[in-house]
Amino acid sequence: MSRNQNRSKMDKIVSLAKRRGYIFQSSEIYGGLSSCYDYGPLGVELRKNIKETWWNDIVTSRENVVGMDSSILMHPKVWEASGHVENFTDPLVDCKQCKNRFRLDKGVHKFKCTNCNMKFHIKEGQIGGRKKYRECFDDLTASEPESYVNSTCPRCGKEESIILDKVACPKCGAADLTDPKQFNLMFKTHYGASEDSAHRIYLRPETAQGIFVNFANVSNAARAKLPFGIAQIGKAFRNEVTTRNFIFRSREFEQMELEFFVRPDASEKWHKEWIESRLEWYKKIGINEKNLQLREHGSDELAHYAKACVDVEYKFPFGWAELEGIADRQTYDLQQHIDHSGNKLTYYDQEQEEHIVPAVVESSAGVDRTMLTVLADAYWEDEANDRVVLSLSPQMAPIKAAVFPLVNREKMPEVARDIFEDLKGHLPVEYDDSGSIGRRYRRQDEAGTPFCITVDSQTLEDGTVTIRERDSLEQVRINKEHALQEIRDRIN
Repeated sequence: MSRNQNRSKMDKIVSLAKRRGYIFQSSEIYGGLSSCYDYGPLGVELRKNIKETWWNDIVTSRENVVGMDSSILMHPKVWEASGHVENFTDPLVDCKQCKNRFRLDKGVHKFKCTNCNMKFHIKEGQIGGRKKYRECFDDLTASEPESYVNSTCPRCGKEESIILDKVACPKCGAADLTDPKQFNLMFKTHYGASEDSAHRIYLRPETAQGIFVNFANVSNAARAKLPFGIAQIGKAFRNEVTTRNFIFRSREFEQMELEFFVRPDASEKWHKEWIESRLEWYKKIGINEKNLQLREHGSDELAHYAKACVDVEYKFPFGWAELEGIADRQTYDLQQHIDHSGNKLTYYDQEQEEHIVPAVVESSAGVDRTMLTVLADAYWEDEANDRVVLSLSPQMAPIKAAVFPLVNREKMPEVARDIFEDLKGHLPVEYDDSGSIGRRYRRQDEAGTPFCITVDSQTLEDGTVTIRERDSLEQVRINKEHALQEIRDRIN
């Protein structure tokens, strides 16, 4: 699929999300607020399903994981101890020509070979890190783009011959830039009546620190024994400079995080187990495994405290991108809070009769990114039947079934209403008697509703109804009294 086709698909997903009540631009009637979104009737249901499925997989189905919900506002020393105040920054530059402000690594990095003078640039990528979109700007196309970051020229093959020539603005192409300035990504606010610096606090940029500072509270209350985990779902905020691709990267988002505490010598084993478990979860919620991959972080990407990190990546219309990170964070987090707070955040091993600082394996996923993944993976166009379809798994679908009268006469609406009333106490269902039956089917196909129940003239004769399956368009007749059980069986 070409770049333009991928962009077109993304635009179509954004349009459908608004049209069917999944996602709206925040404050739209006032021109919108960039990178902030509101979730409509179907959106909140899909988000609820994602969170409930994650919670069941991580917490409810396991005896060694418990949950908690920490405050969004925390003592500012929490973020000093975690390193966010000092290190949670991006280097920003301004283009002197067009005044565009961007992260330095998001510019057009122009390189040249000092041996043969071949030139090329890396656009929207990082030097030496993950490799994204590359493009030569002379008459050559390199077959080995990885050689750019390995300092080997694709033309002459010389090693250590590539140098950074200049960085250009991704908007206008000018290389006339200001010196980089560090920009902290945390939102600042003030606590209490005063607005002086002594009362400055932050909106949390992640939920993990709320778990770490409560390690002793939770482990004591739950009488937990290693290995055990603490899970949390909650809002986080980052004043991102570069936001793009709809809800993939936004300034307000919701995280699903697990901190799994283990003996330091067991972290590698548990890291591998959680990588496998988390990858399988995305398959369980209906994501096509061909669009999923694991990518291990290189040594130049790892945080200074991490022993290893692996991302679950999804092939979005805009390319492969991180869906979730699973990291072996060692003992860094608890040790930092021990050092800064003076409190004992250790675990007493009764068998070894010693206090230890546990290592932690972290699984960090986003509700919003998962939602975008679900929508992107489910979207397709059925040209043969002139319809747009969201092939959501029945477990994820916001509406499980829609009930229709074929026509609004001959007591069909009354019978359809009775079926709807019987179902709605058990499942999220919708009643629709507006427009032709074909139009109603297509509305539900776009919304991702897996099943439609239609009352017709035969229903009035023998009490049977038609159940239509969204993807295959298969229709079967069953007794109306069995509709609830039939839908439940098909969902499961």
